[in-house]
Amino acid sequence: MMLTFGGSSVDGFAYTDVVDLAHRSPGWLDGLVSVWSTYGLGLFALLMVIGWWQARRTAAAAAVRALAVPVIVVLAYGVDAALKLVVREERPCQSLHVSTLEACPAPGDWSFPSNHAAIAFAAAVALYSVSRRLGAVAAVAACAMAASRVWVGVHYPHDVAAGAAVGALVALLAVAALRRPADRLVRQVTATRLRALLVAS
Repeated sequence: MMLTFGGSSVDGFAYTDVVDLAHRSPGWLDGLVSVWSTYGLGLFALLMVIGWWQARRTAAAAAVRALAVPVIVVLAYGVDAALKLVVREERPCQSLHVSTLEACPAPGDWSFPSNHAAIAFAAAVALYSVSRRLGAVAAVAACAMAASRVWVGVHYPHDVAAGAAVGALVALLAVAALRRPADRLVRQVTATRLRALLVAS
């Protein structure tokens, strides 16, 4: 028998308060939050493309940092997914048997930490190293993504808080590790046909 962690003792009361508020809210608001919760990660992909496009018109080193953003996001996702397998926390909609806006994920689709929050905050931190303006936009979007995952009922608040911390920490470490080899990468890439990825013609 697989042992699972029940997170309701941590902040189940806060989770149920948010879910109850969602049920009492206007349908248009619930619909908007649900759409954002499901498809909002696409905005971060768009911001990555914009960040790269702007960076290659600024400096090759900035373009290297921009191209590293999706790699950093994938790394953060991997760390977060590994933690899920270690903790194995049941989804709150399974433990508390509440009606939620989004269909409750199947058993075995663990809740802690939130993948969406990890991806969003990793993207925000990594994008900030490319452009403060894009990083600020991504940070606001990341907070909205984390909140939406609780609103639709698929995560406890501590799930999204932990996911945010994982994503931000992985991104901070990755950005710091990239600083030293960035110049070498610039020299290597600009000497090849991939130069157009780093420098606007």
